[in-house]
Amino acid sequence: MISVDTTASNKAFAEKEHADFPILSDMSKKVAFAYGVIPPDAPPERQFAKRWTFYIGPDGKILSIDKAVKPATSGEDVVAKLKELGVPEKK
Repeated sequence: MISVDTTASNKAFAEKEHADFPILSDMSKKVAFAYGVIPPDAPPERQFAKRWTFYIGPDGKILSIDKAVKPATSGEDVVAKLKELGVPEKK
């Protein structure tokens, strides 16, 4: 996961949600701009990252982008998409 929030904020989120995955604190917003989740012409006060999910293959290529993320079902949606992409389930 990548977030433009502070490291402290992301740590608090991870602890609250019992996140067991890495979180990159992109406070400079360089990664967010590179992936297009913040429009390049957005003024600083409007530089909010869109909630998109990128599915990246082992070779580093983007396999799919979900631009309609629904927080209430995002976990199930990710599992379904991974199955659709043929990613083997961890046991």
